[in-house]
Amino acid sequence: MAGFLDFDRVAICLGGREILSPTSFEVERGEFVCIVGPSGCGKTTLLRAASGLLPASSGAVRRGGEPVTQPSREVAFVFQDYSRALLPWRTVQGNVSLALEAAGTPEGERLARIGEVLAKVSLAGHAQKFPAQLSGGMQQRAQIARCLAQRPDLLMMDEPFGALDALTRQGLQDEVARLVRDDGLTVLFVTHDLEEAIYLGDRVIALQANPGPGRPSLARMINVDIQRPRDQLTTREHPEFLNLRRELFAFIEQGHD
Repeated sequence: MAGFLDFDRVAICLGGREILSPTSFEVERGEFVCIVGPSGCGKTTLLRAASGLLPASSGAVRRGGEPVTQPSREVAFVFQDYSRALLPWRTVQGNVSLALEAAGTPEGERLARIGEVLAKVSLAGHAQKFPAQLSGGMQQRAQIARCLAQRPDLLMMDEPFGALDALTRQGLQDEVARLVRDDGLTVLFVTHDLEEAIYLGDRVIALQANPGPGRPSLARMINVDIQRPRDQLTTREHPEFLNLRRELFAFIEQGHD
C-alpha cells in the first residue's frame, strides 16, 4: 500500500538538464521528512513537484493515491524569504486572512480562525502590526500562521529558518515541531543544516547533485529513532544524534551528496 505521499520514479528535466533523476520514496501521514543536499541537487524542485507547482518529466507524484497535477489548498508552502512572502501593506491579521479569502471562508469565520492560528505561533498580541514592525522570526511566524490558516494536510518548508540567527532558529524549530505534533501535519522540510534535519526529522533524505547513470538523485535515506519531544541541549548530545550527524557529515565530505 502506498504512503500518504508517493514519489514513483519521478524525474525532472529543466532546460535540457536532468535536475532530479528517477526518484522513488513514500511519506506516511504525520511524518516529518527532512531533505538535505548541496545547492542545485533538486531539493526545492522536489518540493515543487510534490505540491503540484512543477510537473514531473516522467514518473508520478501521488497524494492519497491520487495524481498530483496542480496546486491544492490541502498543501501549504513556507518559503525562506519571509520578507517577500508577506504583503507589506497588510497587517499580520491581513496577511493571515489572505489564505482564508482565497479559500472563500465566510468573513464572519475569519477573525476566529486568525486568532486561533496567531495564538498557536505566539503572535496574538501583534495582529495589527505591519511586517516592517516585526523581527525576522516574527515575520516567519506570520507566514507559518498564514499556512496553518489553510488547515493543510501537507506542509512544505523550503529552508524556512536559513536567514535567522541561531537562537531564533532554535526557538522556531521547537515551535514547528510542537505545531506539527499538535495538528497532525505531514511535513517535507528542506535544509542545508544537517543538525537541523536530524533534530526535526523522523527521516532524513540526502540528495546528490549531477545525477546520471550510476548516480541517482536519492543517495541516502536515514531513520531518526530519537524520542520526541526533543530538546535543544539533551537531544543534540544524544549518542544516536551524534552518530547520525557523523554519518551525514562523512557522506557530504566524501563528495557523494
